[in-house]
Amino acid sequence: MAGFKSLKKRRRVQIIVLAFVALGVSTGLIGYAMRDGINYFRAPSQIAADPPGPNETFRIGGLVADGSLVRGEGKTVTFAVTDGGATIPVHFTGILPDLFSEGAGMVGTGKYIDGTFEASEILAKHDENYMPKEVIEALKEQGVFMPADAAAATN
Repeated sequence: MAGFKSLKKRRRVQIIVLAFVALGVSTGLIGYAMRDGINYFRAPSQIAADPPGPNETFRIGGLVADGSLVRGEGKTVTFAVTDGGATIPVHFTGILPDLFSEGAGMVGTGKYIDGTFEASEILAKHDENYMPKEVIEALKEQGVFMPADAAAATN
């Protein structure tokens, strides 16, 4: 009878060890799969203070600087994005959203190469009141953001 309890106990330990190994392997696979899908958000001030490497894909957000939008040949566009504390030049080849304009909020995905953000995707605000949460937080940190209803009250 003592041998039976020992065998049962050994099986239980083997199952627990196997469960931990499976959990570790699945956690590793999930992390490996998500490594390219996670894009960190940075404000222009953060990029100016601590520039990311040229191989790092991230998101930048802020306001399109007034007077900075230049349309090149074909679908190439250059402009600058600012949060009031710093301004970063952006280069984008593609079709811009319809609501993209100077002074409007935007979020771009891409890489920071040789002092210019090379965007692979540009998103613009949805209506006159919408701005991405990350952009609002970055603008508040710089003391630039004023809610639309507060801006209307001052005019």
